[in-house]
Amino acid sequence: MNRKEFIKSMALLPILTSSMNLKELDKMTASMNSTNKMPVLFLGHGSPMNAIEENEFVVGFRKMGKEIEKPNAILCISAHWETRGTYVTAMQNPPTIHDFGGFPQSLFDVQYPAPGSPELAEQTKHLITKTEVGMDDKWGLDHGAWSVIKHLYPNADIPVIQMSIDNTQPAHYHYELAKQISVLRQKGVLIIGSGNMVHNLRMVSWNKLNEEFAFDWAIEASEKMKSYIT
Repeated sequence: MNRKEFIKSMALLPILTSSMNLKELDKMTASMNSTNKMPVLFLGHGSPMNAIEENEFVVGFRKMGKEIEKPNAILCISAHWETRGTYVTAMQNPPTIHDFGGFPQSLFDVQYPAPGSPELAEQTKHLITKTEVGMDDKWGLDHGAWSVIKHLYPNADIPVIQMSIDNTQPAHYHYELAKQISVLRQKGVLIIGSGNMVHNLRMVSWNKLNEEFAFDWAIEASEKMKSYIT
């Protein structure tokens, strides 16, 4: 093979790989109804109290749930599940995890009994070739997932799995994983990233909540994030 042929074959490799992933996915998801390509959402979940309070954020979540096509399943990447290695929840009935403290009992009473999907977990595992994906049967749905998904789909009738964030790996590692699982969108899987750009409740000035106040460093961080996103 000469140099030109080699370069041409390498250029085609991502297309062929994507095609093979989609064919493999079609076999594994034969029971799923095909849908239009689902969007990908990044939802800033904010305070856990958004799960039970009425405000502009949750109104937006509910509106979004009505506007987009109803998914066959949800894959959520929550900022609250950090691991060594990459894992997906693979149980049939994931528990509602209340991974916080110091909030009213009414928040701890919330349950979001959405089913899991061992099948989707298995499909996700097979789609990812960049690393070995572990099948988890202990985690469930943390508040990064259920506190927003409960507003999108209050009937808890859509299967939900979570994928962990490997805190030993850089952002590019997770970007590469995202490219590999993107084909799930063509099978009606809604992919949700849930977290926040800044997250430090210990630094909140509780005595100034009714004022237009922010620390200089918080304003600087906010402006930089807006600039990067734009």
